[in-house]
Amino acid sequence: MNTAPVVPSSDKKPAASPGRQIRFMHGLAVATFVISICFAAVGAFAQRFDRNRDGGGGGGDLTTLDPGPRVGFTATGNPTYPNNPGDPVAGLTVEQLAFFANGSSQFTEVEGVALTSPGNGGLGPAYNNDSCGGCHSQPSTGGSSPSTSAFPNVGPNPQFTAGQVANGTNTIPFFVTADGPVREARFKSDGGVHDLFTIQGRTDTPSTNNCTMTQPDFAAEAARGNLTFRIPTPVFGDGLIENISEDTIMANLAASASPQLGIAGVPNRSGNDGSITRFGWKAQNKSLIIFAGEAYNVEMGITNELFPTERGYPSSPVPASCLVNPTPEDRTIFEATTPVSVSSDVDAFAEFMRFLDQPIPACTGTGCSPQIQSGAATFVAVGCARCHTPSLTTSISDTAPGLSQVRANLFSDLALHHMGANLADGITQGNAGPDQFRTAPLWGVGQRVFFLHDGRTSNLYRAIEEHAGPGSEANRVTDNYNQLSRQDKQNLILFLRSL
Repeated sequence: MNTAPVVPSSDKKPAASPGRQIRFMHGLAVATFVISICFAAVGAFAQRFDRNRDGGGGGGDLTTLDPGPRVGFTATGNPTYPNNPGDPVAGLTVEQLAFFANGSSQFTEVEGVALTSPGNGGLGPAYNNDSCGGCHSQPSTGGSSPSTSAFPNVGPNPQFTAGQVANGTNTIPFFVTADGPVREARFKSDGGVHDLFTIQGRTDTPSTNNCTMTQPDFAAEAARGNLTFRIPTPVFGDGLIENISEDTIMANLAASASPQLGIAGVPNRSGNDGSITRFGWKAQNKSLIIFAGEAYNVEMGITNELFPTERGYPSSPVPASCLVNPTPEDRTIFEATTPVSVSSDVDAFAEFMRFLDQPIPACTGTGCSPQIQSGAATFVAVGCARCHTPSLTTSISDTAPGLSQVRANLFSDLALHHMGANLADGITQGNAGPDQFRTAPLWGVGQRVFFLHDGRTSNLYRAIEEHAGPGSEANRVTDNYNQLSRQDKQNLILFLRSL
């Protein structure tokens, strides 16, 4: 059940003017709204950090340096929360806005096993969740794993709720908890995704079918050391990421490399055309359409025009009794009479992600508190910005003005870096080896709950510390951070929570 957050008085939004109630417009009223919230957020941040101070120095419980997800407006600035999509990029046509709205609707739709109409969904045979939006919901649709304890209280974890498993014979895996992260499980032995649930026993499976397909023994695989996890990546601003040129990525990598710090990122590349891939934890997907099609098939078991084969578990054929729908279950609807209806779900997902704007920080520049400004300078000084590039500019786009030559404040170089033994997941994807990961974009991190590829922590201080380990390119940067005074460490985390 969604509950409205308790917002300190300094964080409460002023009454919205009629101009601010128009979701799809970026005008002076919205700018005024954002500025007022920025100044309110600065005061709230300062108060929260004052409560955590222990007098300076490096001692004490350093996990208290992170005050947790900030309160206030969510994601890209839409003042209606929780669990609503943020704003689209600027300059969309009426038709493009219609596609954005339809994509948002499809993104949050809960799928069943049986087809309601040709080309419309079809869950299973194995799946991790029954909705894209269920996993990508914190702090609003398009984000990451939900939470019941952090603003804006989107949770609970959809993989844990009774409705997710009650209709079948599934049990909840030991690593899925009510207020923990949504997780995808992979086996190191084959590198593939082993979905958490199956359609066996679900009452919405066609009555003519008697699917027999049991869940993997995750506890046994964990005991073998064969189990690793991934959590959902936010999709805010993905259209901007898609429109950053390869030349821009490579030039930034050349400028950011630091032999002194041991940093030398490389792009992941397509094995077909050699182009730079950029989506996913290991930058394994090239485009949003591929990203959407693969996720629909792997995470929800829904075949589509890009991935038309029903999948069960890697190296295991799908039992014939579980092949309940004609494939592809999601496809272009040629019988439809409107362009929005003609598109497949995968197309709708891709357009929604392409047009979803980048997150808005709580404040920028001199509009931030002295602590945040100091933290931003420290972020650069210790070397974090060598990989977490503050911004990259997009290429010219004929699709929408809001995608063309825009400063994308993603805080990522979109490249692969060796993160060492501590973070290694043992999985190879494309050119990304077992300990290599794409630099995670930090935009929106201020309202994120779970961190690192497997969601092992909800604390930014611990997330920073986890970057260190044998073979990690981040070792010297982490050492630099650890040499800071407690106040400077705190300021850097305060800066991150402002993003």
